[in-house]
Amino acid sequence: MEKRLLNYMAYMKGISEKAQKGELTPDEIALYRKQSLVQIGFFQHERFIHLIVTMTFALMTVMTLMGICVTGYMPLIALMVLLLILLVPYIRHYYILENGTQTLYRYYDSLEEIKWSETAR
Repeated sequence: MEKRLLNYMAYMKGISEKAQKGELTPDEIALYRKQSLVQIGFFQHERFIHLIVTMTFALMTVMTLMGICVTGYMPLIALMVLLLILLVPYIRHYYILENGTQTLYRYYDSLEEIKWSETAR
């Protein structure tokens, strides 16, 4: 998913640059805006799923730490280490999804501004 997001961000950057240079017609801009909304929806769904997974692993890690503190059962440390090892990549992936989606919002908004400036002419 990360590769797909990065590829789509590069694609939208190119579209946005073409639109700002005036190389796209208002109809083409409207088409790209519609297509980008669909893709943004996919990435929002992925971001939401990964938020749930990341929060679940974070809660399990905290509960394991609390279990260690309350019971003093030291083998739980191994479980906590495993959860932390999984939690770090989940946080990284969620961070990439969040920032990528925010970048796509900015590209969408830039196409919106160009659309309105085109109609004002």
